[in-house]
Amino acid sequence: MSQRPMLHQADERRFLDERGSSATVAPNGLNPATIMEKAVRERIVDSYFWKEQCFGVNEADVVDRVVDHVNCIGGTTGTAQKPTPFLCLAFKLLQLAPNDEILAAYLQHGGERFKYLRALALFYVRLTRPADAVYRTLEPFLADRRKLRRRGRAGTTLTFVDDFVDDLLVKPRVCATSLWKLPSRDVLEDLGKLEPRVSPLGDIDEILDEEEEEARRMDVEDENDDAMQRDQDDRSDDSSHDRRDRNGRRASSYDSDRDEHDDRPTEQRRPRRDSRDDDDNSSDSGSGARSRSR
Repeated sequence: MSQRPMLHQADERRFLDERGSSATVAPNGLNPATIMEKAVRERIVDSYFWKEQCFGVNEADVVDRVVDHVNCIGGTTGTAQKPTPFLCLAFKLLQLAPNDEILAAYLQHGGERFKYLRALALFYVRLTRPADAVYRTLEPFLADRRKLRRRGRAGTTLTFVDDFVDDLLVKPRVCATSLWKLPSRDVLEDLGKLEPRVSPLGDIDEILDEEEEEARRMDVEDENDDAMQRDQDDRSDDSSHDRRDRNGRRASSYDSDRDEHDDRPTEQRRPRRDSRDDDDNSSDSGSGARSRSR
């Protein structure tokens, strides 16, 4: 019995048959034909980009399609919920089911030209690989700071590769696709499937302890500064009180000395008048005299 040649199926809807799939089961045990919702799959197959650019495409052609046509990440856009080229090519990867070597080749491409190829490969890994492989593959790219455009129903926004990776690890829905529930990293560490992750910043506990120690030291310095300021204010208040007391004692001693040297009886002593009062009185008397002379 002769073996049938490997030909590309002209009927793409065979992959969408819910009773089964011609593709093998994904490494995480899911059916790649049903990972995306039925409504999203139907929009992808009916889209113009899928019919024109995704027919007869292999793993190598995906690279050219991404470089030439993908300029943003996202699921569906606009009120008509039109699928983006990024989502169409992700569905094509579900159909092609590339192996780990091909995915590694996708991920190792750097530069601005292939950043959307890396994002597409990371998205596919999150959809099809088991939990431990997802963490091992995605976590190194949390250090990727390249910019990405994200297109959704509300329009286009700016994001980064590390933010996109964090969304894949944390959020339940990304790019109009419901992600299968990823176990916590602590659970996988307890099961021995993952090693404890070392942050590029260092030991998080030590960093938190250093921050708390620094905060306590700053509080102590602030309290010392406040105490010194209060002491200075108290000294300035005391000096002002002492100055007023000295002035008062000096004035009282001057008055007492003047009274002691004055030999006239008390009833003959006249109170001192201000020179300005004398000037005012003299001016008033002069004006009165002039008025009488007239």
